[in-house]
Amino acid sequence: MRLTAAQALFRFLAAQYVERDGVEQRFFGGCFGIFGHGNVAGIGEALYESPDLLTYYQARSEQGMVHTAAGYARMKNRLGTMACTTSIGPGATNMVTGAALATVNRLPVLLLPGDVFASRRPDPVLQQLELPWAGDASVNETLRPVSRYFDRIWRPEQVVPAALQAMRVLVSQAETGAVTLAFPQDVQTEAFHCPDGFLRKRVWHVPRTLPDEATIAQAVGLVRAARRPLLVAGGGVIYSEATDALQQLCDQTGIPVGETQAGKGSLPYDHASALGALGVTGTFAANRVAAEADLVIGVGTRWSDFTTASKTAFRNPDVRFVNVNVADFDAAKLTGLALAGDARATLERLAELLAGWSVGDAYRAEAERLNREWDAEVARLYALEHEPPAQS
Repeated sequence: MRLTAAQALFRFLAAQYVERDGVEQRFFGGCFGIFGHGNVAGIGEALYESPDLLTYYQARSEQGMVHTAAGYARMKNRLGTMACTTSIGPGATNMVTGAALATVNRLPVLLLPGDVFASRRPDPVLQQLELPWAGDASVNETLRPVSRYFDRIWRPEQVVPAALQAMRVLVSQAETGAVTLAFPQDVQTEAFHCPDGFLRKRVWHVPRTLPDEATIAQAVGLVRAARRPLLVAGGGVIYSEATDALQQLCDQTGIPVGETQAGKGSLPYDHASALGALGVTGTFAANRVAAEADLVIGVGTRWSDFTTASKTAFRNPDVRFVNVNVADFDAAKLTGLALAGDARATLERLAELLAGWSVGDAYRAEAERLNREWDAEVARLYALEHEPPAQS
């Protein structure tokens, strides 16, 4: 089929689906955009002539629309996102902060900034960056360091491999983040013979991988030997839909749980094992337990400084770490034992292997007491009659 590069790309995006645990869903919920020089004639025309492909949402801020796409991805547990398209120049650079947020927080977003003419015939065009030492550079280079995958489509035929690589990264629970396909404005409108297979419905399976049994056995040995274990629930617990598995493990073992900011809601607030947030913005219950913990089990956390209080939260000189994370990069942090795997699948396996084991009664009672004390403090603060500050 003969299509322009922009037409082919959006037909491809509309045909992308993900499946996990037998549940299939469309990956792209739509496309945010602000049209201008660099994307209106190609991407804009492709969306206008086929409004049934992806719903278009007019944005008012490039940064805001990328943040919104990241928020959408979070609420979809990373099984869906939005595309974002902008003009060249400031339209593209305004996406840098949103792209960084998405990449830092492991949230998929697809960025489609317009770019300069690949042919260079009308150079320099409006808002084009000119560098005496680099003829192939544009302001989209600012998106390279904040993208998990970056490509520039110099020829319409390159849409096919570029789009496939973009989807590979977007749906990967281990690699996901901002993905940028810089799209020169003349290439968007160039036609080519698009392979039929590229446009067919494609379902990307999201697996629930398990760490190898030998490493899991090591982790189980560390847990059984611990006297004051603490589990830290990160965003990966939410994205993996592992909250029930976490609660089952806590009910079974009595291990107390602190949460990161991304992991809020991993356990019900009134659960006996729930100590609340950990770290700089944490509760005194979670931070007191963390200070003396001899084993810390991080599940789906990237161990940011807010969680570790710049690595001062865990003060026991003999503390050990076990890191459950789908990404090897995060699993290897804090010199911990790396369990590279899906949070839910790994928690379920740990629960099986820890059958019959639980924390000591005194430690369980201490954690529950700290939990009650924090609840009482929260109730006291809510009861305060706050008034505007006086200037007397």
